[in-house]
Amino acid sequence: MAPDTATVAPATAADEEAIVALWQAAGLTRPWNDPVADFRRALATPASDVLVARIGGSLAGAVMVGDDGHRGWVYYLGVDPQRRRRGIGGQLMAGAEDWLRRRGCDKIMFMVRNDNLATKAFYAALGYEENAVVTMGRRLDDQGRGRSRS
Repeated sequence: MAPDTATVAPATAADEEAIVALWQAAGLTRPWNDPVADFRRALATPASDVLVARIGGSLAGAVMVGDDGHRGWVYYLGVDPQRRRRGIGGQLMAGAEDWLRRRGCDKIMFMVRNDNLATKAFYAALGYEENAVVTMGRRLDDQGRGRSRS
């Protein structure tokens, strides 16, 4: 299938419902993470944003990006399931990389669950490689007492 050319640009508050629905359709959400709150927080601070990919005005994908002051981070990279394998995910990652470069970030990071082989293959095809690190975490809300979930 031929690649689609998307326009990648920052999301607006009006995009919230459609982007959250896309993230859910793409299987990115988890019960312990609130994608609405994440979307709103990303748009509310200058250190983060949500980028959207549109084709002919139609939402094709979205990604959340942020700068923690040391590294750049990517979350919720999702493409409309009907538009996968057409280059949109790569265009979103290029948009995230550009967003981070403009802020002086030298490194981009993201987390992929160990058993998500298809996603690992997608990122490897874009030139990303696994780092020899372990992420550790702890929930700071009531949901995480004694458990850690990402």
